[in-house]
Amino acid sequence: MSSVNYGTKRIVTGAHYGARDWLVQRASAVVIIAFTAIILAQLLLTKGPIGYELWAGIFAPQWMKFITASVIVSVLWHAWVGVRNVWMDYVPAAGLRFTLQSLTVVWLVGCAAWGFEVLWRI
Repeated sequence: MSSVNYGTKRIVTGAHYGARDWLVQRASAVVIIAFTAIILAQLLLTKGPIGYELWAGIFAPQWMKFITASVIVSVLWHAWVGVRNVWMDYVPAAGLRFTLQSLTVVWLVGCAAWGFEVLWRI
């Protein structure tokens, strides 16, 4: 019996990331947009100069730190899905692709650490 690799009998291979990636990109984008709207509303409703005291005041409450931490995770996940897909689509050499993906993970983890450090200093 021969293996048929077309039609309904096609042997499907790969990671099957499509639907999950699409959902992650949309959900994380909604979180990022909502956060941006919250920040803009706080800035527009505040009277006086925009300086360090205002920014520290916006991010000081615990609920805002939680929301900001959620946004940091959303931005990182959003970036990971997008960059990983670019590497998968445009870098055919598996070794180079793995290296680029590894460097991307290191970079994103570093960005997350820096973001949380800044957030929790306030």
